[in-house]
Amino acid sequence: MAHFAYLLVALVIVSNITQAQNFKTQVIDDKVSIGYGLAIGDVDGDKKPDILLADKKQFVWYRNGDWKRFVMIENLTESDNVCIAARDIDGDGKVEVAVGAQWMPSETTDTLKSGSVHYLIRPADPTQLWTPVKLHHEPTIHRMRWVKASGKNYHLIVLPLHGRGNKNGEGNPVKVIAYEMPKDPMTKWTHTVIDESMHMTHNLDVVPFGENESIYIGGKEGIKGLYYENKQWKPFDGQGFIVQQQSFGELRTSHTSLLIAGIEPMHGNELAVYTPKDKKPAPPLQLPKLSRTVLTSDLNQGHALGVEDLMGIRDSQVIVGWREPNKEQKTGIKIFVRQDLVANTWKGFWIDDNGMACEDLQLADLDGDGKKDIIAAGRATHNLKIYWNRN
Repeated sequence: MAHFAYLLVALVIVSNITQAQNFKTQVIDDKVSIGYGLAIGDVDGDKKPDILLADKKQFVWYRNGDWKRFVMIENLTESDNVCIAARDIDGDGKVEVAVGAQWMPSETTDTLKSGSVHYLIRPADPTQLWTPVKLHHEPTIHRMRWVKASGKNYHLIVLPLHGRGNKNGEGNPVKVIAYEMPKDPMTKWTHTVIDESMHMTHNLDVVPFGENESIYIGGKEGIKGLYYENKQWKPFDGQGFIVQQQSFGELRTSHTSLLIAGIEPMHGNELAVYTPKDKKPAPPLQLPKLSRTVLTSDLNQGHALGVEDLMGIRDSQVIVGWREPNKEQKTGIKIFVRQDLVANTWKGFWIDDNGMACEDLQLADLDGDGKKDIIAAGRATHNLKIYWNRN
């Protein structure tokens, strides 16, 4: 799959969608503390994707099938856990896991009181406790993803929320950091600051780039794209800003359709999509001009986002979750379906009506039927649910 900047996909016009397809809800944990972050991957090597969760004081995983919960590590730092990244980067069929903790967003200076990054060493039996390896960190570490930079070379990309010493999103820029794992993960890891152009960053998405991957970062100044070439991360099109002068919290790109979805502003009320104005693909490493379409302004602290064709209609849908009651006094998850490709009109349908104060969600095919399911963690609702895709 080519990079979004010059991807060209033939799409059908979707019309007369009157209701979302079926999703069957299963609660697999009703005692989640906060549910800060989710990841999906095969933990135990049985070739089935498991669910991993960064909860308040524990990092845990749920075994695919019986969904039994196992604690990987707990009380890692004095303050809360906040994020988790899981991916098989060495090809052995089992995920490598990195985590972020010591969540103290108001402390942007003291590295002892705010922020931590650890790699977790897997035991022979992954249902037992894992061993943490402490890595370099900046204050307010908030999100992380494993990214295929080149060939078999994977980087752990880590985002702080703030720049060091920032107050109210102003001051020093955020240090976006790339970590490279040594042969022995217990030894010193290489880390490199790959970007310092944004003053708050909230999340990132991994985007196909030829045979490798690039990243899109969402934050206070907009969305910035970076790619890896000649052993360094570089911004697309000179400065790399795909969208400017628009604050982003969550963002996700479509691997099927030409669009970027975002929650705006950070922890915001609006869900918007960005689509190219020109139907011709942009030249390599150049970014297209985009049109913005607001799908809804009815969120309250929108905090979870996914983009995928869950309905089998050859066009991506946008799945969004929010964690505080909106003007209708509801939290939940909705799926937005494009009704007309030419007019770019969309319609929203409930996936979970007031039963999920959504902190994070992921999309993955958990049962091997070829259709991706929705996995969501609730903050105030203290739950973890699977919404099985029954199209």
